[in-house]
Amino acid sequence: MDEVTAQVRADLIAAISSNRIILPTLPEVALQIREAAEDPRADASSMARVLANDTAISARVMRVANSPLLRAASPILDLRMAISRLGTQYTCNLAIGLAMEQMFQATSDAIDRRMRQVWSRSTEVAGISAVLARNYSSLKPDQATLAGLVHKIGALPILRFAEEQRKLLKTPEVLDQLIGELHGEIGTLILKAWGFAPELACVPSEYRNFGRQLPEVDYADVVMIANLQSHIGSDDPLLAMDWSEISAFARLGMDPGFNVLEAEDLSEALQASIAALQ
Repeated sequence: MDEVTAQVRADLIAAISSNRIILPTLPEVALQIREAAEDPRADASSMARVLANDTAISARVMRVANSPLLRAASPILDLRMAISRLGTQYTCNLAIGLAMEQMFQATSDAIDRRMRQVWSRSTEVAGISAVLARNYSSLKPDQATLAGLVHKIGALPILRFAEEQRKLLKTPEVLDQLIGELHGEIGTLILKAWGFAPELACVPSEYRNFGRQLPEVDYADVVMIANLQSHIGSDDPLLAMDWSEISAFARLGMDPGFNVLEAEDLSEALQASIAALQ
């Protein structure tokens, strides 16, 4: 690490430690959705009333419910029907994840572009994660989707810090290095502060721990493999790794050489999963 990067890294860590950079809070609509889902009296009608306050999220929940992913026998025509089809917990996780998109916006054009890139990658990873969870594990696809959507949430405070530190905009390679080094640790801090369950809160800090050893697959494994798969066809350094040494493939029951993006039996579900989130 060069002197400039080391100094910026130290400044960023100091800013977080002293609360000069405030970790982002969960959007209000996400809090309302989670509160509604946790109510033991919650049903499709009460969830629909909460979701109806956000037309964009409501429309996307409808799109997921009508997508080839769920293969509904007949078209779903309203929000209550969509929630009944998906289930309240599935709807809750999906809506919370989608609500986070509003956080990935900035006043600076340069930072705004980067935030949109992070969100775009997150939706792709989330879509792949859902398909992997459904086809290669007994994990919940909605939880896997949410895990994919939040796996780089730690990039947000770093990018907001960069908006104030203009020198970072002039050295994009330093900014990339900072995001790569710190987003996992910060992301887990954010998810813990948001009250996420431990199996999801660990995802940002564990999805790039390629040497992790576990008795059974978890959501960090799913996001790890989904992230690797999302880079196939690019020049990302991840492709230079020996994937056969990554034990998460074995826990998922996947061949390390398998390309989920080209699998004929999964392509329709994969496209639908990603499209529903974008």
